[in-house]
Amino acid sequence: MKARMKFTKTGSMRFIGHLDVMRYFQKAFRRAGIRVSYSKGFSPHQIMSFASPLGLGLSSEGEYLDLSLEEEISKEEFLKRVNEQMNEEILVTDFLFLLEESKSSMAVLAACDYLIFMKPEWGKEQEQGLLAQDSFLADFEKRKAVLQEFLKKERIEILKKTKRSEKQMDIREYIYQLLPAENGMGKLQEDLKKEGYEPVLFMQLTSGSVINIKPELVLEALFAEAGEEYHSAAFQIHRLEMYGDRNMKKGEVHTLKSNPACELVSLAEYGKWKEKTHVSYVGENLEREPHAAGYYDCGQCSVLGKEQDKKGI
Repeated sequence: MKARMKFTKTGSMRFIGHLDVMRYFQKAFRRAGIRVSYSKGFSPHQIMSFASPLGLGLSSEGEYLDLSLEEEISKEEFLKRVNEQMNEEILVTDFLFLLEESKSSMAVLAACDYLIFMKPEWGKEQEQGLLAQDSFLADFEKRKAVLQEFLKKERIEILKKTKRSEKQMDIREYIYQLLPAENGMGKLQEDLKKEGYEPVLFMQLTSGSVINIKPELVLEALFAEAGEEYHSAAFQIHRLEMYGDRNMKKGEVHTLKSNPACELVSLAEYGKWKEKTHVSYVGENLEREPHAAGYYDCGQCSVLGKEQDKKGI
C-alpha cells in the first residue's frame, strides 16, 4: 500500500545529511514495528523515497517521504508509534494513504514555500562587510520597496551553476511569490526567533526535476538589485511546504503564466486515497464532488461541452 508522511527537520538535525536521515527513518520504522515493504533481490531494502532532499544546514516543517506498507494503519497510530522513536527535532506531523495509481512525491513536485531568516551573528565580524542593520532587509519599508521594484522586472537573469556547467537563466516566471515575512508564517517560526533569527522574506518558487529554483539564487539576484553584497552564510533558509500541480504533464512545467496555469495543491493532499472527485464539465464551469473513498474511477463522471481529463489529481 502506497503511503506518504510529512515531517519536520529543525535544530541540530538540519546538519544531518540526506543518507543519514534515510537510515534514521529505516531504524525508526523497525523499532516502531511499522511493516514497511522491502525490495526483492539479493540486497533487499525498505521501499521509500523523499520528495526533494533538503540541503545541509536548511531547516523545514514541510518534508515528505513516500513509502510502501504491508498493512493498513490509522494516522493516529502511525504518528504515535513512529514519534515515540524520534527526537524533538525531527517529528512526523501527517500521514496518509495514496491511490495505487499515484506517482511519487518526487515525480509530482512542482513548487515549494520558503521562509528566509537573517542570522543574529550577521555583521559581527568586520570581514563580512555590510552590517545587518545597514541592509535593506533590516527595514520593513525598504525591504518592501526593493521587492516591488524587483518584481516589476520582465526578466531576472542569474547564473545557474550545476556540477557539469554554468548557464544564464531568466527566473522571473518561476518566482510565484516574493513577500516581506510576517508573523504567523510557519508553525515553527517562533522556535527560530527564540534563537535570535529574524524572518525577513517569504518565497514560493518552482521546484522539481525539470526546473528547480533554489532560494539562494533569488537572494543573490535580489541583493544585486539592491546594490548590496550577498553573504550566503548570513541567512537561514526554512522550508514551509511542498506542492504538486494538478495540471502537470510529464516533462512540462506549468507556471502562473502558463496555459493552463499551474494549480498547486499540498503534497499532503495530492493523490490522497480519499480525495478523488467526480468531475463534471458544464460548458466552461468545472464542478467537483467527492468520490466514494478509495475509488479511482467510479463511472459517475460526466462530460458536457468539454473533453474530460481522467488523469485525476
